[in-house]
Amino acid sequence: MEDCLFCKIARGEIPSNKLYEDDELLAFYDIAPQAPVHFLVIPKQHIESCGKIDGDNSAVVAKAFELIAKLTKENGLESFRVVSNCGEEAGQSVPHLHFHVLAGRSLAWPPG
Repeated sequence: MEDCLFCKIARGEIPSNKLYEDDELLAFYDIAPQAPVHFLVIPKQHIESCGKIDGDNSAVVAKAFELIAKLTKENGLESFRVVSNCGEEAGQSVPHLHFHVLAGRSLAWPPG
């Protein structure tokens, strides 16, 4: 999608502090971290939100969770939270599927 912030980051048009990149996925540190460790994992393919996952794009979502497991293990994170906000009322500010990975402090429940 032409105007999507995360699509622009995935295309390299906007710089990011990359943690990982391959042909399908990008992981980068959040610019406004909510925990000592806070990075995002996004598919490079534009998928609007969790509500738009279907049989045609679900394989990249599985790969995103495999990547989350790999990155958290490589960074010695035994406890972490994965969050994906779906829709404006849920706090989704960028309409591109993304997973927040938060760690490094006690995370309260319920959130917000």
